[in-house]
Amino acid sequence: QVQLVESGGGLVQAGGSLRLSCAASGTFLSINAMHWYRQTPGAQRELVASITSGGITNYADAVKGRFTISRDKDKNMLYLQMNSLNPEDTAVYYCNAIVRIDATLYRSYWGQGTQVTVSS
Repeated sequence: QVQLVESGGGLVQAGGSLRLSCAASGTFLSINAMHWYRQTPGAQRELVASITSGGITNYADAVKGRFTISRDKDKNMLYLQMNSLNPEDTAVYYCNAIVRIDATLYRSYWGQGTQVTVSS
């Protein structure tokens, strides 16, 4: 079993910053790619940022230049530094990880989500 637990969400004024964290724990061989998604009520979950096991990153156009994804492989941690936040960034943010369970099995896991609210 693998667990992902996000933290760091909250209420911030427009122009402010937040840092989200995601801790992975459980029994697995390794973690492949990791992602941050976000979702607002009535909308589909959208990909915000991704990072491969080798550290290659990719961002949604809406957050490029403002958000930075990073990971600590030794600690099985994922981070999202969010700067210059605006009200359109308000959403529940989810951590996702592609986890190698054994030599042939990979599974996708999700955290429970953390609320980010940006006031104008």
